[in-house]
Amino acid sequence: MNEIILLTDGSVNTQSKTGYGAYLFVSGPGFSPDLLQTQVKVKRFEQTSSTKLELQTLLWALGEIPTPTAKIIIYTDSQNIMGLSGRRARFEQNDYRSKQKRRLNNYQLYQEFFRITDQLDYELIKVRGHQKSQQKNEIDQLFTLVDKASRQALREDKAELSSLSARPRLIPLKGVLK
Repeated sequence: MNEIILLTDGSVNTQSKTGYGAYLFVSGPGFSPDLLQTQVKVKRFEQTSSTKLELQTLLWALGEIPTPTAKIIIYTDSQNIMGLSGRRARFEQNDYRSKQKRRLNNYQLYQEFFRITDQLDYELIKVRGHQKSQQKNEIDQLFTLVDKASRQALREDKAELSSLSARPRLIPLKGVLK
Protein backbone atom coordinates (compact mmCIF):
# COMPACT_ATOMS: atom_id res chain seq x y z
CA MET A 1 0.00 0.00 0.00
CA ASN A 2 1.21 3.48 -0.80
CA GLU A 3 1.68 5.93 2.01
CA ILE A 4 1.63 9.70 2.08
CA ILE A 5 3.63 11.51 4.70
CA LEU A 6 2.08 14.73 6.00
CA LEU A 7 4.01 17.05 8.29
CA THR A 8 2.28 20.06 9.89
CA ASP A 9 3.31 22.82 12.24
CA GLY A 10 2.31 26.33 13.20
CA SER A 11 3.64 29.47 14.81
CA VAL A 12 1.51 32.11 16.57
CA ASN A 13 1.96 35.67 17.76
CA THR A 14 -0.08 35.50 20.96
CA GLN A 15 -0.44 39.28 21.16
CA SER A 16 -1.94 39.77 17.70
CA LYS A 17 -3.55 36.29 17.65
CA THR A 18 -2.17 35.86 14.15
CA GLY A 19 -0.48 32.64 13.16
CA TYR A 20 1.00 30.80 10.23
CA GLY A 21 0.47 27.14 9.57
CA ALA A 22 2.72 25.12 7.30
CA TYR A 23 2.45 21.66 5.83
CA LEU A 24 4.38 19.35 3.56
CA PHE A 25 3.17 16.25 1.70
CA VAL A 26 5.75 13.63 0.79
CA SER A 27 4.91 10.57 -1.26
CA GLY A 28 7.33 7.96 -2.41
CA PRO A 29 10.80 7.04 -1.23
CA GLY A 30 14.04 8.91 -1.74
CA PHE A 31 12.99 12.40 -0.77
CA SER A 32 15.50 15.20 -0.44
CA PRO A 33 14.94 17.95 2.14
CA ASP A 34 16.59 20.45 -0.21
CA LEU A 35 14.13 19.69 -3.02
CA LEU A 36 11.14 19.49 -0.70
CA GLN A 37 11.84 22.87 0.88
CA THR A 38 10.10 24.54 -2.06
CA GLN A 39 7.04 22.31 -1.62
CA VAL A 40 6.10 23.56 1.86
CA LYS A 41 2.74 25.38 1.86
CA VAL A 42 2.11 28.24 4.30
CA LYS A 43 -1.15 29.95 5.26
CA ARG A 44 -2.02 32.83 7.57
CA PHE A 45 -4.73 32.39 10.22
CA GLU A 46 -6.38 35.19 12.20
CA GLN A 47 -7.85 35.13 15.71
CA THR A 48 -6.06 31.93 16.61
CA SER A 49 -4.05 30.34 19.41
CA SER A 50 -1.31 27.73 19.28
CA THR A 51 -3.74 24.88 20.00
CA LYS A 52 -6.28 26.16 17.49
CA LEU A 53 -3.65 26.86 14.83
CA GLU A 54 -2.22 23.34 14.93
CA LEU A 55 -5.69 21.94 14.29
CA GLN A 56 -6.57 24.56 11.65
CA THR A 57 -3.35 23.75 9.81
CA LEU A 58 -3.95 20.00 9.88
CA LEU A 59 -7.53 20.40 8.63
CA TRP A 60 -6.38 22.75 5.87
CA ALA A 61 -3.70 20.27 4.79
CA LEU A 62 -6.09 17.31 4.83
CA GLY A 63 -8.53 19.35 2.76
CA GLU A 64 -5.84 19.84 0.12
CA ILE A 65 -5.60 16.11 -0.62
CA PRO A 66 -7.62 15.56 -3.82
CA THR A 67 -8.83 12.02 -3.11
CA PRO A 68 -6.86 10.24 -0.44
CA THR A 69 -6.52 6.60 -1.43
CA ALA A 70 -3.28 5.92 0.38
CA LYS A 71 -2.63 5.72 4.07
CA ILE A 72 -1.64 9.10 5.49
CA ILE A 73 1.09 9.20 8.11
CA ILE A 74 0.67 12.51 9.96
CA TYR A 75 3.63 13.90 11.86
CA THR A 76 2.89 16.66 14.36
CA ASP A 77 4.36 18.09 17.54
CA SER A 78 0.88 18.99 18.83
CA GLN A 79 -0.03 17.18 22.02
CA ASN A 80 -3.64 18.31 21.51
CA ILE A 81 -3.92 16.60 18.13
CA MET A 82 -2.21 13.47 19.43
CA GLY A 83 -4.81 13.13 22.20
CA LEU A 84 -7.97 13.89 20.23
CA SER A 85 -8.89 10.31 19.37
CA GLY A 86 -8.61 9.31 23.02
CA ARG A 87 -10.92 12.15 24.08
CA ARG A 88 -13.50 11.69 21.34
CA ALA A 89 -15.94 9.50 23.30
CA ARG A 90 -16.00 11.95 26.21
CA PHE A 91 -16.40 14.93 23.86
CA GLU A 92 -19.37 13.33 22.12
CA GLN A 93 -20.92 12.01 25.34
CA ASN A 94 -20.83 15.53 26.82
CA ASP A 95 -21.90 17.24 23.56
CA TYR A 96 -18.53 19.02 23.43
CA ARG A 97 -19.22 20.77 26.73
CA SER A 98 -17.09 21.22 29.82
CA LYS A 99 -18.11 20.12 33.31
CA GLN A 100 -19.49 23.65 33.71
CA LYS A 101 -21.69 22.98 30.64
CA ARG A 102 -19.86 25.55 28.49
CA ARG A 103 -18.96 24.70 24.91
CA LEU A 104 -15.35 23.63 24.58
CA ASN A 105 -13.02 26.04 22.84
CA ASN A 106 -12.45 24.81 19.29
CA TYR A 107 -15.29 22.27 19.49
CA GLN A 108 -16.21 22.92 15.86
CA LEU A 109 -12.64 22.15 14.80
CA TYR A 110 -12.72 18.94 16.84
CA GLN A 111 -15.94 17.90 15.12
CA GLU A 112 -14.43 18.68 11.73
CA PHE A 113 -11.31 16.67 12.62
CA PHE A 114 -13.42 13.62 13.46
CA ARG A 115 -15.62 14.05 10.37
CA ILE A 116 -12.58 14.16 8.08
CA THR A 117 -10.46 11.51 9.78
CA ASP A 118 -13.38 9.06 9.92
CA GLN A 119 -13.05 8.87 6.13
CA LEU A 120 -9.27 8.35 6.12
CA ASP A 121 -6.80 5.61 6.74
CA TYR A 122 -4.31 7.55 8.85
CA GLU A 123 -1.80 7.31 11.66
CA LEU A 124 -0.64 10.11 13.96
CA ILE A 125 3.00 10.19 15.02
CA LYS A 126 4.38 12.63 17.57
CA VAL A 127 7.51 14.51 16.56
CA ARG A 128 9.79 16.14 19.08
CA GLY A 129 10.28 19.64 17.81
CA HIS A 130 13.43 21.74 18.12
CA GLN A 131 16.08 19.03 18.39
CA LYS A 132 19.78 19.46 17.77
CA SER A 133 20.84 18.70 14.19
CA GLN A 134 22.93 15.65 15.08
CA GLN A 135 19.90 14.06 16.82
CA LYS A 136 17.56 14.46 13.83
CA ASN A 137 16.48 11.54 11.71
CA GLU A 138 15.02 11.89 8.20
CA ILE A 139 11.51 12.75 9.45
CA ASP A 140 12.89 15.27 11.95
CA GLN A 141 14.75 16.97 9.11
CA LEU A 142 11.54 17.20 7.08
CA PHE A 143 9.63 18.47 10.11
CA THR A 144 12.22 21.22 10.45
CA LEU A 145 11.15 22.47 7.01
CA VAL A 146 7.55 23.12 8.12
CA ASP A 147 8.67 24.43 11.50
CA LYS A 148 11.03 26.94 9.89
CA ALA A 149 8.51 27.94 7.23
CA SER A 150 5.81 28.81 9.77
CA ARG A 151 8.23 30.66 12.05
CA GLN A 152 9.76 32.58 9.13
CA ALA A 153 6.33 33.63 7.85
CA LEU A 154 5.42 34.89 11.31
CA ARG A 155 8.72 36.78 11.64
CA GLU A 156 8.21 38.40 8.24
CA ASP A 157 4.66 39.33 9.21
CA LYS A 158 5.87 40.94 12.45
CA ALA A 159 8.60 42.82 10.58
CA GLU A 160 6.10 44.10 8.03
CA LEU A 161 3.71 45.26 10.73
CA SER A 162 6.44 47.00 12.71
CA SER A 163 7.73 48.77 9.60
CA LEU A 164 4.21 49.99 8.88
CA SER A 165 3.83 51.35 12.40
CA ALA A 166 7.31 52.92 12.30
CA ARG A 167 6.62 54.88 9.12
CA PRO A 168 6.08 58.58 9.62
CA ARG A 169 2.48 59.54 9.13
CA LEU A 170 0.95 62.87 8.26
CA ILE A 171 -1.66 63.83 10.79
CA PRO A 172 -3.93 66.67 9.70
CA LEU A 173 -3.99 69.47 12.22
CA LYS A 174 -7.17 71.48 12.00
CA GLY A 175 -7.32 74.96 13.42
CA VAL A 176 -3.64 75.12 14.38
CA LEU A 177 -2.67 77.65 11.72
CA LYS A 178 -4.80 80.70 11.10
